[in-house]
Amino acid sequence: MDRENSKIFSKTEKMKMLYEAKAEDVEFSAAEADQDDIEAMDRSREADKRQLNEIMKKE
Repeated sequence: MDRENSKIFSKTEKMKMLYEAKAEDVEFSAAEADQDDIEAMDRSREADKRQLNEIMKKE
């Protein structure tokens, strides 16, 4: 990476980038969630972590 054009992003900036990368328009009801929903949420959290790690590697 070119040091002159690189920028070190703050944690807040990284989280904003991650949030903007996600397109969530689904409503969720914990009271109506079944095991599949909970597993999907867990997979989503893990994917978010991987994506954040990729964003952090790019700086």
